[in-house]
Amino acid sequence: MIWTSGNHPSLMPTIINVGAKGKPFNKYTFADDVLKKVTPVNWWKPLKHLYSETVEVIISLLTAVASSAGVERIFSSFGLIRSKLRNRLGPEKAGKRVFLFQIMNKQENEGITSTILASPELKITSMVRMKKCFFKGSLRSLLPLAVRSLIRFNKLNISNTSGMAKGYKQANVVILHKSLADDFEKFCHANDGPLPLLYRSKPGEWKCPSLSSNSDIRTDCLQYRIYEYGACTGTSTSLKDYFDQLKDMVTFYLGCSFSFEKAAHKVGVPLRNVEQKCNVSMYKTDMPCCRVASFCCNLVVTMRPIPEDQLEAVVEATYPLKDSHGAPVHIGNPGLLGIQNLSSPDYGDPVQPHPQDVPVFWACGVTGVEAVSNCKSPLAFTHSPGCMFITTLKNEDAPVHNSKEIPMVHCISQNPLHYSIASETAVRKIRELESLIGIDPGDRGVKHLCCQDELLKTCLSLSHARSVLITTGFPTHFNHEPPEENDGPPGAIAMAAMLQSLEKDVVIVTDQRAMGLNKKIIEDGVQQGVLKTPVPLLSYQGDAAESALMFLCENGNLERPRFDHLIAIERAGMAADGNYYNARKVNIKHLVDPIDELFLAAHNIPGVTTTGIGDGGNELGMGKVKEAVRKHIKNGDVIACDVEADFAIVAGVSNWGGYAVACALYILNTCEIHDRYLRKAIGFPRLSKKANWASALPSITKEEKLLKTLIQHGVRSGVTASLEMEVDGLPFYNIHSVIIEKLLEQIP
Repeated sequence: MIWTSGNHPSLMPTIINVGAKGKPFNKYTFADDVLKKVTPVNWWKPLKHLYSETVEVIISLLTAVASSAGVERIFSSFGLIRSKLRNRLGPEKAGKRVFLFQIMNKQENEGITSTILASPELKITSMVRMKKCFFKGSLRSLLPLAVRSLIRFNKLNISNTSGMAKGYKQANVVILHKSLADDFEKFCHANDGPLPLLYRSKPGEWKCPSLSSNSDIRTDCLQYRIYEYGACTGTSTSLKDYFDQLKDMVTFYLGCSFSFEKAAHKVGVPLRNVEQKCNVSMYKTDMPCCRVASFCCNLVVTMRPIPEDQLEAVVEATYPLKDSHGAPVHIGNPGLLGIQNLSSPDYGDPVQPHPQDVPVFWACGVTGVEAVSNCKSPLAFTHSPGCMFITTLKNEDAPVHNSKEIPMVHCISQNPLHYSIASETAVRKIRELESLIGIDPGDRGVKHLCCQDELLKTCLSLSHARSVLITTGFPTHFNHEPPEENDGPPGAIAMAAMLQSLEKDVVIVTDQRAMGLNKKIIEDGVQQGVLKTPVPLLSYQGDAAESALMFLCENGNLERPRFDHLIAIERAGMAADGNYYNARKVNIKHLVDPIDELFLAAHNIPGVTTTGIGDGGNELGMGKVKEAVRKHIKNGDVIACDVEADFAIVAGVSNWGGYAVACALYILNTCEIHDRYLRKAIGFPRLSKKANWASALPSITKEEKLLKTLIQHGVRSGVTASLEMEVDGLPFYNIHSVIIEKLLEQIP
């Protein structure tokens, strides 16, 4: 090495470049004779892989212009900003970046900068490293203190904080007079979906040490709104002019959906508002929050278009983040929330969806802004929507749901588009119910008609419904009076009892000739405790072309349906030739009112869903599986019902389908995830009503009483026409009673 340096100095840079990579050459690399023959720059360059940042700084020194300015620039803020590619910065942009660099130097106990500056051995490389970490990136990479400092000194030309300080929680802000603070805190707890409370300050407290260090709520929001007696009288970038008033005011920091954007991005869900560099869209809904004292308002939501195939991913990613609004409160058509036009948000910017995107709505902290406006206090302040306070709490450090449940998403309607959410456990139990009722004790081939999740989707839809129509009645015994069979009414009453306990409006529709019989059955059911209150009884004759529409909608107006869901259980269904047949191919049309017309009309009414429950394929609604009926059911080519429902629940005995619906509704409404979605994360959980719902469940005792009542009224078994304790020729004891028992075993 030394000989080469004396005789062939031109080879030295190459030899050092190779030699520096191996330990045996290190002692020669630093030999005096070698150092004398090689220029300093050529000597240091090969060592860059060993001492990268140090070498970069030293080379900058060795190649500096031979003047004090050239050397000083190496250690100046501007010197770190300017590069070969960034050499045309104007004074304004350069000044902002220099300001940013100075903020970085002042950060204490936050992230990479403080670690570097606190370490003497790294001091020489700290500025180079910060240059790589920050100046080559965007403002979204900044740490919270840096962003707040830029905001405090009004150095940012941005309209919102979406995507800023990625990975850190952001907060909505409400500042009220101390006399209102207790009531507003109660309002937050009563509506913790839109208003998850992160911190409540003391009167006159500018800082919030549990959320951030070195913060000042008077200056650290991008923009504030000023409210006087409920009216927004202006905006400001600072509240320091209100120093005296703020001494008697309390600040509330509330969770923000911007905080979950990283979690969504992490699982590959695109966020259109971030892609389009705009504020998220925010809308007022027609969903009233739970009122507390003078605080009342409707829920405000944010909307993000999400690809349909990633709905479950975004729900699962956001569900645990309860301090950032948690899981969505609605997925699908905005009209179901009272939102008329997605292109005209009440706050924020319109966000353009991509094809196959579905509107997904989360509860929003701007609900607090609406509450402040409605309480009409003499003076109040809030953040401007989208202009959040950025905390130093990392999203992964935030409290999460203790529940280990996983939310699952299911489409329950296409017109309007509507999805619902339930826990994996609830879905599994309901699928087990569907499996239990799908057995075929009569060996009629009904297993070939079964479609998975029809029970689940039916009950999710019923859970969202406000008003339900149930129809039943199959006059198979045309030679007897009454001609009805005893499969159908018990299942209808079981569903009605549960729906009533869930505070739904329920009616039963049947044939005009059977009104008296059904009235007696319902009255007896109330006396026996099977029903708590009588179910209204209606008939439908279809006298005119518009009869069905007038029956289902107020004054025939499609926008004002009387019922959200129609269920037919063991109801005679019209075949392709317009007749009604029992299982033996006997035409019983003369005994059947045209209630099918209601189901046909419902297909054209947005927001109305239909379900058919049957056990032979000739029941109303089974048109959905008519091809399977024709192929696998005896006489199916003739008796198959041609009228289809949105969902078709197939059971070994139709009554079992009714019992399963009642049990599934109980499972859903005691599911925390589904309950929250139903009430849009406003108000309190409804689990206090669990005992009332449980009392409405079917039981062996109840069904035994009801079957005896039917026998007393002459209602016979469908297969045998017997007046014994049997349904469809199967004994109540040891068959039906066992099914009821197994269904109830799935109840949590």
